[in-house]
Amino acid sequence: MRSSFSRRQFLRTAAQASAAASLAGPLNAFAAPVPFTGRYLTHVSVVRVNQIEVTRTRSIGKDEASLNFPKHIRARREGFRRGAPNGRMTWAISWLALIDQRKEYQEARKLLASYHDKYGDEVTFIPGGYFAPMYNSREEIRKTINDALGKIAHMVGNKYRPKSLVAGYMDSENMRQLVQDQGIHVCQGQVWSQHGIDNGDGDGGICYPYYASREHYLKPAQGPADHIDCVCLDGWTCDFLTARRNGFTGGFNSRLGVGPIETVGNLGPKRGHQEMLDTTAEHFDTGHKLNGFGFVTGIWETSLGFHDDLAWWLQKVHERWPDTQVMTEGDFGLKWRQHNPTNAGLNYRFDQRGTGAPGSEPNLEIKWYMNRQFRLALLHDWQKNTPWVAIDFTRYDLPAHEPTGLQREWSLMNVLNMKGTRPQDKPMRLSKFSAEDRRIIFTRYPELRKLA
Repeated sequence: MRSSFSRRQFLRTAAQASAAASLAGPLNAFAAPVPFTGRYLTHVSVVRVNQIEVTRTRSIGKDEASLNFPKHIRARREGFRRGAPNGRMTWAISWLALIDQRKEYQEARKLLASYHDKYGDEVTFIPGGYFAPMYNSREEIRKTINDALGKIAHMVGNKYRPKSLVAGYMDSENMRQLVQDQGIHVCQGQVWSQHGIDNGDGDGGICYPYYASREHYLKPAQGPADHIDCVCLDGWTCDFLTARRNGFTGGFNSRLGVGPIETVGNLGPKRGHQEMLDTTAEHFDTGHKLNGFGFVTGIWETSLGFHDDLAWWLQKVHERWPDTQVMTEGDFGLKWRQHNPTNAGLNYRFDQRGTGAPGSEPNLEIKWYMNRQFRLALLHDWQKNTPWVAIDFTRYDLPAHEPTGLQREWSLMNVLNMKGTRPQDKPMRLSKFSAEDRRIIFTRYPELRKLA
């Protein structure tokens, strides 16, 4: 099935947006026609057999079959219901869980289908156990996605097709093919800031929705020539200060945020719950004020438990931000797509002070600026009022290329990267940037001149 958003439509919509734009200059030539507002939370639960099913026939890690049997699935859905009685969640099922003929997995598949019928949950596929591009060819990934979605359609019935794909990481070509083959326009296709953890590295993107470029899945499309009509979503909302670290540098976990492993699992319920809520507040309080909307998301493996913690978190979110819409990945992505036909209006900003959790120093403050042309992160000690230094400047207007072979490194790094893995990745004042880089930054954000 071909994309419903043609090049002609792209140009027509962009022209209309351009006429309505209130800001001058090439970076603001196309503004979003209608602002996207609200608070949104998406939750994905994964049902699998093996910990990381990298291909149809090869797995890495533990066999988790007994932890994905129906009683665990029921416990997860019950925890979600207690936290968000009117919410809808997304289930991502692996290849082996789709084909396993044990009675427990047959029942599990029926259970997921019943959740779609009863609650409106989304049931979709997760290829490669989060790391498909790191372990499999693009051609094999495409074939497996299409075959798996066919099995899910049969499983759910009534010609069902999910509105999104959950992938962890997904190469840009398969996001494009997802639109053409399946008519699916939403893909959870990147894990923001991940580097030095698990089986794949992918730092360099932006943490809120965007359309990926045909050059690189982490690069926002620059225009109609490289635009893929598939909304790319992050998989885990993280604390911005811990996320600046590479892996476990300094003994801290860079993935600390709303995920249960890093919070409740490592810090205990009291401190872990607080960090989950504090990370949520980064987006639903300050982030909401800066961007007009807030987005919090997480993928929790059913096999790991934490069902009561999911209920607690969702209950607290509802109490503190009662307007939060808890919806499926597909519905959220399509809702954002209605307001944003291109990347032209992207202008995400975040401002966070440390929460006090390990790796999120309470004396530090980080500012993020993310748009179609670049992302920029500034850091300083607000208690000592030290000068702001840039720890990341990734330009998206430069050419980018994804790996052609199989490897774990799928990052997009050029001028300056926050992970500090290259010799040039040293914090620096904006005044020390090249004249061209300063021009790009200050044209977009003239107020940053005073921080240089």
